[in-house]
Amino acid sequence: MNEIKIFSPATVANVSCGFDVLGFCLDTIGDEMVIRKINKKGIHITKIEGYDLPFEAENNVAGVSALAMLEDAQPDCGFEIEIYKNIKPGSGVGSSSASAVGSVFGMNELLGRPYNKTQLTNFAMKGEALASQCEHADNIAPAIFGGFTLVKSVAPLEVLQLPTPKDVFAVIIHPQIEIKTSESRAILPKQIALQDAITQWSNVGSLVHALHTNDYELLSRSLTDVVVEPHRSQLIPHFDSVKQTALDNGALGCGISGSGPSIFSLCYGNENAQKVAKAITNIYSETGIPFEVYVSEINTKGIKIL
Repeated sequence: MNEIKIFSPATVANVSCGFDVLGFCLDTIGDEMVIRKINKKGIHITKIEGYDLPFEAENNVAGVSALAMLEDAQPDCGFEIEIYKNIKPGSGVGSSSASAVGSVFGMNELLGRPYNKTQLTNFAMKGEALASQCEHADNIAPAIFGGFTLVKSVAPLEVLQLPTPKDVFAVIIHPQIEIKTSESRAILPKQIALQDAITQWSNVGSLVHALHTNDYELLSRSLTDVVVEPHRSQLIPHFDSVKQTALDNGALGCGISGSGPSIFSLCYGNENAQKVAKAITNIYSETGIPFEVYVSEINTKGIKIL
């Protein structure tokens, strides 16, 4: 096999209380990529559709992760990459991680799978760092592993797969504005109050337990962020009204997806998710800001071959 076409999914990172460690994988939003094994050595990005992104491998997220893997694998070949970008950069649902994951996943398949999922995550982190100025895996891990993931550590890298309750659905609203990850990180405080830290890690522990036990009521009470959301929500127009509307219509919880501007709501069942999506659509239609709303199951498989 010398060519592969893949679907690289969008993801939600942080998941309220789990800043830089928690994430989950979406099913209905993602990029498509074609990876091709060629005789000419190196990484060559030959086609980009959807958004204006650099073709130079060292300046492109997919290229940087591919170069990291190429340097380690030292294969007697090179690779061409075609990117069909459906996830808007700066949207908060893992646009850069989808690119970073797609290239290394495809290359690994064409080389006969010499690397495991954790190793692929490590390579992809190099590309993600180009976009956000630091290595983190909370978007990358769910794209590769699927479902809910927790990044126990990045040095050394350790990713934990968490159970996904089968009746959890996600609603995503994406206001059509861009928030750069690097800028949204810059507004965060370097120190936080001890009581806030205690509240936050209590919520993370409770959320993990809720996923393991299918405890939707505990899941709902755990989706609270007292550390990051108070700062980042200021960058997202009408965040508070979206969150209140989602909760008023039965969402288990609502928070910022990644660094924003997308906002996620977790819901019990598809029927409730559709109700929340409709209510959010109605209130955001009055803002004058263009937006898109998606309803998605949690994608437990992650990135896949088409």
